[in-house]
Amino acid sequence: MFEYQGVNLKWTGHAGFQIVAGDKIIYIDPFKLSKQYFDKQDADLILISHNHFDHLSLDDLRKIANEYTVIFAAKECVDQLKVLPVKEIRGVSPEEKINFENVPIEAIAAYNTNKEFHPKKDRKVGFVITTSNTRVYHTGDTDIIPEMSNVNPDIALTPVSGTYVMTAEEAANAVNNAIRPKIAIPMHYNSIVGTTEDAERFSKMVTVCPTKILDQE
Repeated sequence: MFEYQGVNLKWTGHAGFQIVAGDKIIYIDPFKLSKQYFDKQDADLILISHNHFDHLSLDDLRKIANEYTVIFAAKECVDQLKVLPVKEIRGVSPEEKINFENVPIEAIAAYNTNKEFHPKKDRKVGFVITTSNTRVYHTGDTDIIPEMSNVNPDIALTPVSGTYVMTAEEAANAVNNAIRPKIAIPMHYNSIVGTTEDAERFSKMVTVCPTKILDQE
């Protein structure tokens, strides 16, 4: 677990995270959750960046969702999510700002610029969660895009695996020249594609802020 200014953040694997701030438990893109999350059903809010199986996993969502859970997801996800017995499912679009029980959430565009896996027209998203006066930016599956320059996060969660998203080198470039957070955390590796070596290369190339490679929990 990584703690930053009252925000507790766990990397649950691949592009998945659990964020705990105050009495709110927030999950982002849970996939292949470890046994400690089985039948947990403790999610207050779940954020889903897009409809690919390694980001929208109904099996994993059932482990953490309950009847009071709210889900904010890219609009392309909504029909798949309707099978879940949760309180609310809301589709969001890039640049949309919403609020969950006094936790501001911003949807940020996420798309590829030099490959076709995540086209801009699909309106897939990343998210900014502002809690305990800290802005956490989960970029979603993306390449370097202009929208990153306007986020101004404290923490950036950035894919590094290449193939479907940025390589370690591209991610470091995005952090150094566009996102410019106070701390950067690599994600999207050690599952579908990418290795710990990608995360380590990224960490060495980031120069504008400290980095933190998390252990999967």
